[in-house]
Amino acid sequence: MGSSFGAKPRYVLHDIPLRTRWALVLLAAPLSLVMTGCVADTQSAESISGPSIAMTSPQVQATSAPLETTESATQAPVYWIGRSDDNTFLYREFRDVPEEENQVTRALRAMMSESPLDPDFFTPWQNPKKLATSISGRNVITVDVSDDAFNSTLDADMAARAVQQLVYTASAAGASSGLIDAGVAIQVVVLVDGHTDFMAFDHVKLGEPMSRNAALVAPVWIIDPQEGSALPNGSVKISGRSTTPGGLLSWQLLRKDEGGESTTYLSGETLAANTSENPGLFSLSLSLEPGSYDLRVSDVDPEDSGRQLHSDTRKFTVSD
Repeated sequence: MGSSFGAKPRYVLHDIPLRTRWALVLLAAPLSLVMTGCVADTQSAESISGPSIAMTSPQVQATSAPLETTESATQAPVYWIGRSDDNTFLYREFRDVPEEENQVTRALRAMMSESPLDPDFFTPWQNPKKLATSISGRNVITVDVSDDAFNSTLDADMAARAVQQLVYTASAAGASSGLIDAGVAIQVVVLVDGHTDFMAFDHVKLGEPMSRNAALVAPVWIIDPQEGSALPNGSVKISGRSTTPGGLLSWQLLRKDEGGESTTYLSGETLAANTSENPGLFSLSLSLEPGSYDLRVSDVDPEDSGRQLHSDTRKFTVSD
């Protein structure tokens, strides 16, 4: 992300790259209380301009994704904004983070100051001078951030997504680190310099408890491998999730030849699981030779089997 002092970068819903990713909500168990704060430099992001679009799509079911945990104490779940067809959703990556702060603060700092692994994602948040988080016994995460985090110009739809990006990241980080009781609804309260009633990006009033908006979960998401992963030679497991349990998915794997041209290597169809334990889960086990691969997974339109919707793509390599 480029640096900017003075004019705010402008973000509205247009000209965002068309490749997509699928985001999950995360799981954890015990409860505790944590509070941290620190200082960092201000950082801006690229300017994106164009017309806005509606917050929801009639083709996407507004269902929450199952909860998930991470084994690593040095990785944090971070949500980004990305585009799918004619709508815009939230997508998650696990990022390496330092251990100086608690998991929620580290995840939010990464969301506000780093670039996504996937270049098609972005964040309109700016790196704040001050950022602190706490968790109460009511399963409420309180985020206190300085006002320089909002130094971007957004339209109303994008501002709502940006606030939900923070809600998803904070609650996922709290859950995956064991700071939040996953059996109780998680809420996030955002304070700005210790005060309520701040208008985030001039559109969203902060200060009251907020929950995840399930309609903003990406319809199809490849969980593993992550973008740019280097995998060992042999059997490669691909996993992901759809917001349509029992739905038909189409997948295609491209491989680069010696001349750098990508051609279809494997393709097929699979069903998203329709079980209470793993609704929407899909997985593939493929035996792959060394090389560079592009994977695409899409919903198959139930009214037109030749039409693919909500495609998610990943680039990864298989080593010798």
